[in-house]
Amino acid sequence: MTTTETPDMLQRILDYSSRADPYPLYAELRKTPVARQEDGSYVISTYRELTDILHNPHLSSDVRNLSRPMPGMEARATPAFINLDPPEHDRLRRMAMRHFGPPHTPGLVAGMEDDLTAIVSSLIDGFAGKEQIDIVDDFAYPFPVTVICHLLGVPREDEPKFRLWVNAIIDSIDYNPKTDPKEKLDNGVQATKDLRQYLGGLLEQRHGRPGEDLLSRLANDDGPDGRMTDEEIVSTANLLLIAGHETTVNLITNGMLTLLRHPEVLQRLRDEPDLVVPLVEELLRYEPPVHIIPWRAAYSDITVADTVIPKGSQIMLMLASGSRDPNRFHDPDRFDPDRRDNQHLGFGSGIHLCFGGPMARLETQIALTELVRRLDRPSLVADPPPYRRSPVLRGPLHLHIEQSGGQ
Repeated sequence: MTTTETPDMLQRILDYSSRADPYPLYAELRKTPVARQEDGSYVISTYRELTDILHNPHLSSDVRNLSRPMPGMEARATPAFINLDPPEHDRLRRMAMRHFGPPHTPGLVAGMEDDLTAIVSSLIDGFAGKEQIDIVDDFAYPFPVTVICHLLGVPREDEPKFRLWVNAIIDSIDYNPKTDPKEKLDNGVQATKDLRQYLGGLLEQRHGRPGEDLLSRLANDDGPDGRMTDEEIVSTANLLLIAGHETTVNLITNGMLTLLRHPEVLQRLRDEPDLVVPLVEELLRYEPPVHIIPWRAAYSDITVADTVIPKGSQIMLMLASGSRDPNRFHDPDRFDPDRRDNQHLGFGSGIHLCFGGPMARLETQIALTELVRRLDRPSLVADPPPYRRSPVLRGPLHLHIEQSGGQ
């Protein structure tokens, strides 16, 4: 198999005009599973090739292994473990996981179910008397933000401050020096510095004061791997704060949009609440919160689908395309909550499989179950809704719905 330069196809996918429905373009992209771009980077779009490379030890998440530096990376501080390779990645992820899940805190996620349900119920109570609701601003954003602030120990009242920083950071993820103003990158770099400084200030208050929140635990824990440095704790907290709500906002909002587009499934969920577990898995395949991993690096020459990707090359992974690959999923463009063998790429794969996946699943299951149960004949105000700018973290900017009465 030979690679084909498809810059026009990739640019069409990244262009905002395609945000509402990139899936036909993904289908075109999959005709060339490994596509070399004019700048020497490679785009991988098919399920088999994506899963193979995500498990390939020669694939690096460390920007320092790129032969051509990424814009703005020289200004960024200590990387989070998601942007590191073994053994450093494994050590930091293991240290964070001691306080976030099995085997040391196995009941953390499941033990939050009652609290999560109470937050959801309170937010839906706030819909009373409203004929029109924005699922994003009124529900899908405040819910996971409240949860991650509680877990980390970040004051919920500081949300307006860090929301501006997070938005600037997300906006800069897909920065293209050929088409975007440098201000977009500069704003993201500055926002990263500001957010890290803010989290560093919170961390200083935790030293020597053990508490139940994650910042306190990381600041005062001496586990088998020792203790994280302050820079490592700030990088980890930065990652969890952003990833802990941004992706879940998209998953919940994409989920509600999909249900409103499939009223027969919405009614089934209302009648069969247990359907929500496979339904959320299908959402992660059909309308995932993360569409693209914008870069990985080749440690050494990597062969994918008979194509040799040279050492140091930038590799773009089109996860959402892989989850719609007809060579892996039957009738992939159909939303089917009864789908079996649903090994989607919604949370990635390999050693960087989403750290917060169990929490995002539970949050979305509770959110969709309660929305469907309590909303009165909801309907979309606009379809498609307006989308966020990012092609990487893809989801509606707003999702206005109408309902016929109270809950």
